[in-house]
Parts: sequence; C-alpha cells; structure tokens
Amino acid sequence: MPEISSLLWRDMTVFDGNRELPEPMAVLVRDGRIEALQPMQEFDAMRCEYAHDAGRGGVMTPGLVDCHTHLVFGGSRADEFEMRLEGASYEAIAKAGGGILSTVRATRAASEEALFDKAQPRLQALIDDGATTVEIKSGYGLNVEDELKMLRVARRLGETLPVRVVTTLLGAHALPPEYAAASDTYIDLVCDEMIPAAVAEGLVDMVDVFCEAIAFSVAQCERVFQAAQTHDLPIKAHAEQLSKLGGSAMAAGYGARSVDHIEYLDEAGIAAMRQAGSVAVILPGAFHTLRETQLPPIQALRDAGVPMAVATDCNPGSSPLFMPTLMLNLACTLFRLTPREALAGMTAHGAAALGRRELGRLYEGAPADLCVWDIQRPAELAYAVQPGRLRQRLFRGELTHDR
Repeated sequence: MPEISSLLWRDMTVFDGNRELPEPMAVLVRDGRIEALQPMQEFDAMRCEYAHDAGRGGVMTPGLVDCHTHLVFGGSRADEFEMRLEGASYEAIAKAGGGILSTVRATRAASEEALFDKAQPRLQALIDDGATTVEIKSGYGLNVEDELKMLRVARRLGETLPVRVVTTLLGAHALPPEYAAASDTYIDLVCDEMIPAAVAEGLVDMVDVFCEAIAFSVAQCERVFQAAQTHDLPIKAHAEQLSKLGGSAMAAGYGARSVDHIEYLDEAGIAAMRQAGSVAVILPGAFHTLRETQLPPIQALRDAGVPMAVATDCNPGSSPLFMPTLMLNLACTLFRLTPREALAGMTAHGAAALGRRELGRLYEGAPADLCVWDIQRPAELAYAVQPGRLRQRLFRGELTHDR
C-alpha cells in the first residue's frame, strides 16, 4: 500500500496509552508523526487542507506493543499439552527431557530459512491483531551458533514485515544437555562468547535470563547481567514464575527494564522494582496454559506504583497464543486488571519495558504507530475476544492495513 504523507481522522475516541481522552478528537498524521491531536471543537481544519480523509469515528489507540515473545522456534510441543492435561507438571516434563530442551533440539536441527518461514506467519498474526512493536527472544539454541541463528531470523523478520522488532539474547534460558553437570561452565560460555558474538554481529538489543530452580540461580544470572553491562546492554529477567528465589530484586538492582512473570514476587522485590523503575510484565497466556494458581501480586504492584505491562509470551510450550487482544481479556479475567490497565499494559507500559518510551503513546510529535478499531469504547478490546475489529493500522506513518 503506497505511503500517504498526510492523514486526518475526525471524531475519534482516543486512548492515548494511559487513558481514554474525554472528548472526540481530530488526529493529523504527517510525515510519519502525529502532527495534531486536538479536541474537535478546537481543531483548525485549515491546516489539513491537503490531508487525505482517513476516516471518522471508532477508537484509536497506539499500536500494540508485545514486549515478551519467543516466536522463533522449531518443532511443536502439542504432545506436552496433552501430557499436562493428563496430570504432568511443567517441572516434571522439563526434567524428563521435554519442555524447553525439546524445542532446543528442533531449533538446532532447523535451518535459518526454515525458522524464518515458520516464524513469519506467527509474527503476521500479531501484526494482524494490532501489534506494531514486538520483542523476540532467542533461547532455543543454547550454543553460540544457534543462538545467533535465532537472532538473525528475528532481525530479518523486522526487516521483512511492517513491524518494529526488538531482539533479546536469552542464552541463559535452560541448561543444554551437553552441559548437564556443568552449569557454571555454560554460564561462562554465555558471558564470554555468546554475548560478545551477538554484539559483534549487531544482533542484540537486550539480554534476558531465566532465574528459576529448573534454570539458573540468582548468582549465575547476576554473572550474565554483569557481562551484559560490560557491553552496555540493558537487561530483563524471567523471575519468580515458579518459586520465590529473589531474582526480581537482584535484576532490579542491575536496573532491569522489566521483570517478567513474577507470580511469586514478594514485597522486597516490589520495592526494588519501584526504586529501579523496572516494569512488571505479566503474562496471562502462560498462566492460562499451565493452569497456574499462584496469582501475581497485582494489588501490591498497584499500591507501589510499579507499572504493569501485558504481553503474549507466545512460545511453543507454555503460551502457544498469538493474539495480543486475547491477552487483554485474560489479564482482566485472570488477574483482575481493569480494561484501562490492560490496554496501557500493552501500549505505554509495554513500550517502557523495552526502553522505548516514545512508543506506545499518542501525543503530538509521537511516531505514528497507531490502530483504529471498529468499536465504540477502548474497554471493548478487553471485553470481547473477537478477531476482525482492526480497521486501520499505521506503522511509522504508513497505512499497512486499511479496510
């Protein structure tokens, strides 16, 4: 679809990334940015004499930001889905050689081209549901060659499809079988070879870890963060998903942009995150798929003023879900977020979790990543699980979806 330099919407209900604006708005996009965002009664139409009339009515939001995904992978884990329904736990499946390691085997065996071909429709599904910025992690290679292979695929996806891709190196995701009795040696590999190699190829924007009893200790994750710091890479953490180890407080101490999952987060972790300005990323898709019962401390996070992002966590094992608006509904129904909190979690707070605070918000001068929905109120995005509501999608000022 050809780029149009100036687009004008009238009588829009606008959710700006934090709240629903109180009156109908006019929105003018010119040269890739929001030039005007004003109440209709104050808007000077003369400045839009040559703008293309893009529509009237409906709800405009920032483009959705999916700040936690694992969508580059080989194989399938449908068999484990069945095993869980027959009573096997996530930990038991992992200890039996399933879980992350089964995806590692399939990902290592796949070519770069095959991984790209499988990942492209997954990413397209996110785009078709309103995503304009998506974080993609590695973590299913667990050696230098295959971790870099995954990151190359992620970079290529962002160059091929109309979406902003942020790449995260998750070498410390699981212990590969060849290091089964040598976890510290594997952490040496992550710190001394994997991170420098990813930096040398320009493939990595952030570094993540899985701080959990079935993955890596707090001390081992701290070593990874220290290595990331030597390369000026920001950090994130999977922490307190299955147990309380203190990884969240440690990650916040290193200035983590976000701490993710956090079902077992305690008061000390919340206080550390508040002080560091870290975003709490909640992942209702994994909670739903794994049939978890330990709820993240939503009210305590609210009380502390810790921003909460919402993401799909789309991955082959614990969240094979590729629909951002479904996460809005699950965040409300499972975790009792309000619709406003959920939508802010997938716009402004999701962007903050990636260190991209200029995104996920609508304001004059903002990059023109936005969506127009065929609904009457923003809350409807969380209220109903209904594909097909996206009327228009702009990415960097260009209409990529218009029906």
